[in-house]
Amino acid sequence: MDITDNVEKECCHTEEEERKSHHSDKMKSNLISRLNRIEGQIRGVKGMIEKDTYCDDVLNQIAAIQSALNGVGKLLLEGHMKSCVIDRIQSGDREVIDELLITVNKLMK
Repeated sequence: MDITDNVEKECCHTEEEERKSHHSDKMKSNLISRLNRIEGQIRGVKGMIEKDTYCDDVLNQIAAIQSALNGVGKLLLEGHMKSCVIDRIQSGDREVIDELLITVNKLMK
């Protein structure tokens, strides 16, 4: 999927300092669908623990959930960089780089 198809041209940052995302309907639908699947996986892990499922099987499911969450984060980060970050840099706002570095560090923990 090409992320540029899902990113609208508006920036996340407005003059009034209100920050909002401006995802296309297609991107929102994709993200919500992924998050719904992750939510189901989490409920499944809870059920596995309640049924005393073998630990290694539960851990493998947790790894799959973490990977799926990383995929959602990657999509959001890519869209953010291709829209909001570029727009803010072009408008002279260099603080966005520090903000982005902090976010990337959090995602990499």
